[in-house]
Amino acid sequence: MNREQKAAVIDEIAADITESEAVFAVDYRGITVAQVADLRGKLREADASFRVVKNTLTERAADKAEAAELKGLLTGPTALTFVRGDVAAAAKAVADAQKTTQLLEFKGGLMNGQPVDAAQITAISKLPSREVLYGQLVGVVASPITGVVRTMNALIQGVAIQLGGVLEKKQSGEIPSGDAPAAAPASEAAPAAEEAPAEDAGAEAPEAPAEDAPAEEAAPAAQDTTTDNDQADASATDAADA
Repeated sequence: MNREQKAAVIDEIAADITESEAVFAVDYRGITVAQVADLRGKLREADASFRVVKNTLTERAADKAEAAELKGLLTGPTALTFVRGDVAAAAKAVADAQKTTQLLEFKGGLMNGQPVDAAQITAISKLPSREVLYGQLVGVVASPITGVVRTMNALIQGVAIQLGGVLEKKQSGEIPSGDAPAAAPASEAAPAAEEAPAEDAGAEAPEAPAEDAPAEEAAPAAQDTTTDNDQADASATDAADA
């Protein structure tokens, strides 16, 4: 590898360190090519990569990326796992490979720019994946809403049951269907009759012409009575002369 190639590798490793959310350093001694290929396939699902490079080049890349904490881990054969996606899923993939191969021991690493040791990486590998955590978060957020919906449904069902019971009792006669409205009491109707003449209280009452009519008719009646009396007297005189 010439100088230019080495410089390109250093730039690539520095970019991987800078762009990754976590970097795990592992001892790769004894691992086969097939095992490395299988691990890389699983890491790809978590948006992570597995890279084996010389420690001298990695040290220079760590200096360029201002990640001096990695330099202390570069003793013996060291491979780096660069995680851009799900940190827990990537740590779990390496931990599962450890159980299968009895190799790939964690040395330590970085997470969000902060150093982590082998025990912390192992603990991270036991956490739920990001998808599982999202599902749990959605369940926690949705649970109060679900409770409200269930409560409302229970209330609606309770009201429906009560209305159904009332309807059954009405049909069976236990509850009257309803009577005609009662007539208003006389005491309530009285004010209406008293208020009617109040509108004309201030007006003068008109003269009743019916009272004068009999008086005019009385005079002729009296005249007729006098005439009848004179006739009676004349007849009596004639009878005496005869």
